Amino acid sequence: MEDITGSPQCPADAAELRDRVAAFVRDRVVPHEPVLDAGGPEAAATLRQLQAGAKTEGLWALPLPSELGGRGLPLRSYAHVAEAEGASDHGPAALGSAPLLDALMLWRHGSPGVREQYAERLVAGDIRACYAMTEPDTPGTDPFLTATRAVPGKDDGTWRVSGGKWFISGAADADLVTVLARTDGEPADRDGLSLLLVPSDARGFRLVRELPVFGASGQWEIDLDEVVVDGDHLIGERGKALDVAGERLQLGRTLRCLRWLGQAARAFDLMRERAVTRTRSRGPLGGLQLVQRHVFESLLALRTTRPLVYEAVARLDAGLDAHVEVGLAKVAAARTLQQVADAAIQVHGAAGLGPDTALPALFRTGRAARILDGPDELHITSVARRILSTT
Repeated sequence: MEDITGSPQCPADAAELRDRVAAFVRDRVVPHEPVLDAGGPEAAATLRQLQAGAKTEGLWALPLPSELGGRGLPLRSYAHVAEAEGASDHGPAALGSAPLLDALMLWRHGSPGVREQYAERLVAGDIRACYAMTEPDTPGTDPFLTATRAVPGKDDGTWRVSGGKWFISGAADADLVTVLARTDGEPADRDGLSLLLVPSDARGFRLVRELPVFGASGQWEIDLDEVVVDGDHLIGERGKALDVAGERLQLGRTLRCLRWLGQAARAFDLMRERAVTRTRSRGPLGGLQLVQRHVFESLLALRTTRPLVYEAVARLDAGLDAHVEVGLAKVAAARTLQQVADAAIQVHGAAGLGPDTALPALFRTGRAARILDGPDELHITSVARRILSTT
């Protein structure tokens, strides 16, 4: 189906890759979504097969640094690919781009030992990593209240980490968990937070429970009880975690916006197809003015959101501060995905609620997106304060 949702001009070095990735996701990943969504051994085996196919077809780890075995596609080009792979929640994992944030963090801020031990294996897909920041009894929007603590070991250069984290994507399958912990000061102090890379097989590390989001798997709660971590597993400088986290979050939120755009476009295509092919006794469903309004409002949302997201991409790619642009993009993209998926469900009627389309999963992702990775209210307040402080 023709793309009329307003995609910006794609750089020449990415156009072919984008089309090949879109075909891979459509033809290889999407048919396996029910198995992948269910999790478990069958899902793991299916994902490995898809990853092998991506490597064979030269589509593996496209945005990852070339020094680590990736393709090294720059952000301005990868952005278009990210939309295509993001049409499915499983696209990034199948194509090897999911570890981008962790690989860049280790490459830029890890010790030589950490880089040598983990970075290339992470890019190759031999190990997995996840990021643990939010805590059950601490507002996720206020990292200064972090209660997880890391204390120096007794003259052996190690750290001992204790605390609890939750809503951690992929923790069950992770070999490494980057944990935000307080190494100095007390909760509410603005300094003294550090990042430590914790192996998940370390003694004292425990998966507490899975936290289904609207029935979907993938989020977990963990507990750390005096987990011993090597001294060189400190990521960045002691007490400077938020500098590293801020760099990670800006890029991570922008990537998610791009993938949400891909999912919103998928929902829009499903709605268009339904409106054109579904007939009533008085003609096509698309002949109804209320259905036409759903189509119009959804297209308006997509076309007004895309420029915001690509403005954030451009600033990050140029190495400029993008706090305002990322905040605007994050709120707009999450809202757009929820709005378009909701409209598509309405046009499908009862069929949009059942297992025969991807619409329930797309709506679930859109609704969760307005809370995870910072709720709308956080980004609205942050952007407004920055804008008002310049007056």
